[in-house]
Amino acid sequence: LCCECGQAHLLLDNHLYNFQDEVDDELICHICLQPLLQPMDTPCGHTYCFKCLENFMQEYSFCPMDRKKLSFQQCHKSSLLVRNLLDKLVVLCPFQAECQQTMQRCELEAHLQNRCPGFKKYKSELQQKKNPISKGKEDPPAKGETNTPKEAEVPSGGSSLVAESSGAAVVSLGTAEPGLVNPAFEETEEGEFGTKLVFIFHNIKMSLVAETTTIEIHREDPEEELGMRIVGGKDTPLGNIVVQEVLRDSVIAADGRIAPGDHILEVNGVNISSVTHCQAVSFLRHPGPVLHLMVLQEKGFSNRTAQQDCAATNREVIHVTLVKRDRSEPLGIKLIRKTDEAGIFILDLLEGGLAAKNGKLSRNDRVLSINGQDLRQGTPEAAAQIIQTTESRVNFVILRQPGVQLGEPVEDGSTSNSSSSSSSSNGGSPVHHRRRPAQNHYRRKSNFQKKTVAIKKEPKESLGITIGGGRDNKNRLPIYVTSVQPIGCLFRDGRIKRGDVLLSINGIDLTHLNYYEAVSALKSNAASHSVTLKALEIVSLNSPEPSLDIREQGFSWSPLWITWLGLPSYLHFCQDIVLSKGNLESWGFSIVGGFEESKGNQPFFIKTIVPGTPAFRDRKLKCGDEIVAVNGVPAIGMSNAELIPMLKEQRNRVTLTVVSWPGSLV
Repeated sequence: LCCECGQAHLLLDNHLYNFQDEVDDELICHICLQPLLQPMDTPCGHTYCFKCLENFMQEYSFCPMDRKKLSFQQCHKSSLLVRNLLDKLVVLCPFQAECQQTMQRCELEAHLQNRCPGFKKYKSELQQKKNPISKGKEDPPAKGETNTPKEAEVPSGGSSLVAESSGAAVVSLGTAEPGLVNPAFEETEEGEFGTKLVFIFHNIKMSLVAETTTIEIHREDPEEELGMRIVGGKDTPLGNIVVQEVLRDSVIAADGRIAPGDHILEVNGVNISSVTHCQAVSFLRHPGPVLHLMVLQEKGFSNRTAQQDCAATNREVIHVTLVKRDRSEPLGIKLIRKTDEAGIFILDLLEGGLAAKNGKLSRNDRVLSINGQDLRQGTPEAAAQIIQTTESRVNFVILRQPGVQLGEPVEDGSTSNSSSSSSSSNGGSPVHHRRRPAQNHYRRKSNFQKKTVAIKKEPKESLGITIGGGRDNKNRLPIYVTSVQPIGCLFRDGRIKRGDVLLSINGIDLTHLNYYEAVSALKSNAASHSVTLKALEIVSLNSPEPSLDIREQGFSWSPLWITWLGLPSYLHFCQDIVLSKGNLESWGFSIVGGFEESKGNQPFFIKTIVPGTPAFRDRKLKCGDEIVAVNGVPAIGMSNAELIPMLKEQRNRVTLTVVSWPGSLV
């Protein structure tokens, strides 16, 4: 919990307060719909929270209210009078069970630190819980222990690659014929889903190099989130727990060794290769200063000898951080590609530049990642884009091998991965484009039920909710409730809950609106004497974990990935992803799912994306994405054995229609 406001929120997010009385609308931020914090005035006369406006301006260049052109540098602090009025708003102590005091907002921090019995009790309990779950190594979980998965026997498949020793085990996964089951990722038949994972190969013999590595993550704050999104679990066709995304400026990004597509096999010595999604989230969210992760990382296709692979492991991985004074300051680094090896290399450090003064980067260093963005198969342009958009700290992870001479540089101006939309580039594929499939592509078991909430209220009384999602969101999510504040009519009514998906308010459809349109619609209709909300409520998860909600209070709340899988199909947002490749390349992704007689129709999911392949370079496809159609042909009802040949027949171009859900944040 935050030591200033006593509530759970991300370090970079606004503080949260429980206000005693309804706050005047003039003192409300129209982005977060909460009373202003560190108010900032725009030249066009609107006022927002500092953090709300800063986050908004990172994506947009206009005022949220009137859409006039705006830059953050044009804005300034509100007057001292306004700030004093806000600081004097009366708030309740967040520890109502032990402390019923009220005070001005500016006095809450001192109250918590010096006088509040509830916060004192919380800190005392927290101190007792600081022991990390790694003690499970010494005392394995009991078989009947509640909410703790037993130490599972390592099944055949990806988990069998776990090394007995602390060293990394490097294996080459050979596939001689196209479409054969990859032996390293064959799913166990013991779970609910036994679908085999298949790589999409063309008729060429290649080896997929994979490696299991133990990674130690250190956190200064044991409660700080790791900053990655995960998908999968034994209760889904994916089976394993897979990293979908690494968030910028997070603990994982700063470490630089974990990348999207990595499979997490162990957490603090506990095997999570056969646990449910919710159980995996629980393990990864457990607080502690040190976290030990065993991960399986694919290194791409290769026909190199084992001797060459061993030589690569002798290189030294080095972490370097450069701090820019402002976004526009150059680092003074020249980056190039090599003719004989994938990736980006440092050609030179400009004399007097920031990198040269720092002295930790060297000529010939290979750049593995920048700010957590995987560049093992990247381009100099991609690296430059990350550096230029970074405000201050630029975190490099580099690979260094003394004495290696840099190969001949390659001009990189023609490496754009943009795909042509011309249908003539389909390479004569026998599968032609058809009309876009209907949204009801998969009649799944829903986790939601509809409800209608009609309430009477005072015109000036707010709804008292915060929302997330919106069709302008990266994942095109529907609008959902992120919190119900202890003020306003909906908290008093009690029927709208966190996680509810909002369908309409007073007959106005919310399902196709972006975030700011939805905020405007909710705000304008809240001025009525009566409000009617239609919503979908989460009724259950595939793998319910009663205590999960408690464990995730320290995180910025959003629904778990597995929750979205039960959303009705009419609320799905399908997008087309066009991949192009050469004649001798594979598409570079694996799929699981499909129709089976014993299980019926299951959706197809992307399980693995191999570094250095067309799917990896395109960067739009993510692990956990659901494939709805291939070249317009719906995948519903197909078996794995039917979809694989269809993908193999596509020579140079394929259009995948997918639904993408955000992974669970840990």
